[in-house]
Amino acid sequence: MGKWKAMIPIVLAFVVAASASMFTYKWLKKETAPKEVVKVESESEAVPVAVAAVDLNWGTKLEPAMMKTVPYLKDSLPPGYTSSTESVKGRILVSQLKQNEPIVEYRLAPDSVTTGGISAVVSPGKRALAVKGDKVIGISGFIRPGNRVDVIVTLKHPRTKKKRAKTVLENVLVLATGTEIEEDEGGKPHSVDVYTLEVTPMEGEKLALAASEGKLQFALRNVTDKKTVLTWGATVPGTLAAFRPKVTKPSLRTHTVQVIKGDKVSNINVKG
Repeated sequence: MGKWKAMIPIVLAFVVAASASMFTYKWLKKETAPKEVVKVESESEAVPVAVAAVDLNWGTKLEPAMMKTVPYLKDSLPPGYTSSTESVKGRILVSQLKQNEPIVEYRLAPDSVTTGGISAVVSPGKRALAVKGDKVIGISGFIRPGNRVDVIVTLKHPRTKKKRAKTVLENVLVLATGTEIEEDEGGKPHSVDVYTLEVTPMEGEKLALAASEGKLQFALRNVTDKKTVLTWGATVPGTLAAFRPKVTKPSLRTHTVQVIKGDKVSNINVKG
């Protein structure tokens, strides 16, 4: 009887250990089992939207290889979107598009415009005018299409024949930049930078005269700066006088001189 009493604690310990092992086994099996994939279907249906397949410049005539469609949710559709690339085939872009940006109506020229290039993006009432320049004028390549610049010209005054630099145009849109190949005086070909600006007819006249009679320089503007600044222009004497210290004239002292004529005496104040 005493032997069985001694066995009872051992049996109980075995049962507890077995139960704990079974519980641990089931828990581990549950945790390591593949999770059931729950599919959550959105109440909004996906709608195909035509987007740019690559970066596109303004003036580009859209071709199928340049476009693709991606799904958009109904509550996030861009205004003026199109669901088919075929519907915008042959349309002309009037603004730049980055890859995967939606092709929307306000970025396209009217259906009547069938020819791409600069003529498709010039604003009504304005003109595209190209001027020759160099890397200095273009600020070493920092001037790009879409930027806005001020135009400064340096030329001789018609009467005084003295040089003057003057801002003649402000906040002018740059439509395009590029290069042309020309021959120098020796007949050797060399590249010339060309900048196409959007101007009014009157601004175009000023720009053409400035380009033919003087030397042009562009000043790049901040994209948000619309302020017009009036200037007098810079001359050589005025430029050389810049940052010149002010000269203070020495103060003149007043001296009294006594003048005696016969029996008359008078005083005269003299500065010096």
